[in-house]
Amino acid sequence: MRLLPLDRSVLDATATILLPDELVTVDDATEGAAAVLVFGEEIAAVGSVDECRARAAGLGRPEPEVRRLPGTLLPGFVDPHAHPLMYGQMMTWVDCGPERASTIPEIVALLREAAENTPAGRPVRGYGYEHRNLAEKRHPRSGELDAVAEDREVYLMNASGHGGVVNSFTLRRNGVTRDTPDPDGGVFFRDEHGELTGELSDAACNILTGVTGVKVGRHGPNFHLEDEPEEHARQLAAAQEKFLAAGVTAIGDAQVTRREFDMYLRLDEAGLLKTRVHMYLLSHLLDQALEMGLHGAFGTTRLAFAGIKFYADGTLGGWTAYFPDGYVGDPCRTGQLYHDPKDYSALIDKAHEAGLQTATHAQSPDAIAMVLDAIEDAQRRNPRPDARHRIEHCGLPSPEQIERMAVLGVHPVNQPQHYFNWGEGVTDAVGTPGERFNPLGEFQAAGVPVTLSSDAPVAEPNPLEAIQTAVTRTTRRGHRLGGGDLLIDVRSAVAAHTIAGARVLGRERDLGSITPGKRADFVLLGENPLTCDPARIAGIEVLETWIDGEVAR
Repeated sequence: MRLLPLDRSVLDATATILLPDELVTVDDATEGAAAVLVFGEEIAAVGSVDECRARAAGLGRPEPEVRRLPGTLLPGFVDPHAHPLMYGQMMTWVDCGPERASTIPEIVALLREAAENTPAGRPVRGYGYEHRNLAEKRHPRSGELDAVAEDREVYLMNASGHGGVVNSFTLRRNGVTRDTPDPDGGVFFRDEHGELTGELSDAACNILTGVTGVKVGRHGPNFHLEDEPEEHARQLAAAQEKFLAAGVTAIGDAQVTRREFDMYLRLDEAGLLKTRVHMYLLSHLLDQALEMGLHGAFGTTRLAFAGIKFYADGTLGGWTAYFPDGYVGDPCRTGQLYHDPKDYSALIDKAHEAGLQTATHAQSPDAIAMVLDAIEDAQRRNPRPDARHRIEHCGLPSPEQIERMAVLGVHPVNQPQHYFNWGEGVTDAVGTPGERFNPLGEFQAAGVPVTLSSDAPVAEPNPLEAIQTAVTRTTRRGHRLGGGDLLIDVRSAVAAHTIAGARVLGRERDLGSITPGKRADFVLLGENPLTCDPARIAGIEVLETWIDGEVAR
């Protein structure tokens, strides 16, 4: 049995013994235990029921209540890379994903129906399409969206979140013509005649934001469209409920501007922050962060500043990740690097020297190389043995780059649901090398930590779907790309969405496993993912989600 040295405040709390049908602790020292003794917000002991009772008695506590839990109890899932505000906002948009529309006319029909039920002048916004999932195998065009409305903004966001398509009205209102230069870090796409198609990517999406303070150019796209603060608060509250419903108790917000910071502070002050949120400020705020003295992670158990978010390149789904030789599916497209490598290296060095963790979006081998070079240079100048710099998505690293990650202590943070939803699209885009997309098994074999997340709203915050995909590498269409050496086992996948997520957020001492001394954050599942058919993991029911020893959902 494992015990917790308790202080007086914990000793004064209510004691309860939780007795689930099955217990998965994600801690080798407590694995095989049957019960958990909870004192208030913390785990006091893990062992048999009798051992938990004895622990309570030894501390002079009355007989604790034994609460039987039908199901399998695990530590609460940790989702270290998501965009809660964007997710909450898109919950009010039109779902144009593959389950609702497989052709461009079907998308137009969904948006037109929404326009008919939206007050005049209000924008119509949809999300979730991926052009390779459409029968036409291409992006919609502005002229097609003009059939939805010609007197208001119509915006259809790509599933990648890094771009989409707008109608002609939106281009005109913002003064975008065929002669408008592409902004730093973005593209207004044109056809073979040089005419605008309506498709736009990354920083070009800033024409939609309406807030100059977060038009961030080379420091990353601003995905979050403007609403009133009260509406943003409602959106974040709604998003929290979705995360809790999926068993997620801790989140890393991987794109925080002043707007998100303000919303989180408002929710926390009002006592409405139900999940644990860890904020990664977008890199254009690095100097301001340092001026304010943010020289390391800090915060409360519910709201914390964790580090700085950077962008190295674009997205595989939107064909804006950087492949200098062009895409197999379109040799004229090369994608982009957000920064000149020297400029990027200087930014990483500045954050690293200040003691900050960095988290950089990088998908292509060239972009990943730029990140690793910068981290290696920063470590050479100022060694920090446990810096835990992150590479977000890290879709197609070379085997040599994976070995460098192991040496440098870099943590890739992957999203298997990207593979599940459009893994075939990566091979369409870059050819056979795309079969290694999300090489989790290669990370594990090299001693590189495997960490899973959702990137919501690019995918639903559904850890069980991510775990299933990591174990089976089966896409939504039933395909499996690459060899078995890319798979990981289910125990590793569960750890990757719990303790590994806590570790990249700097919270492994109090989150991520059922261990004495940690916070009493749990998820109760209808079935044990370690023993059920791997192909059914995503369908396991989430029965309850606990935070600080209380049922939060």
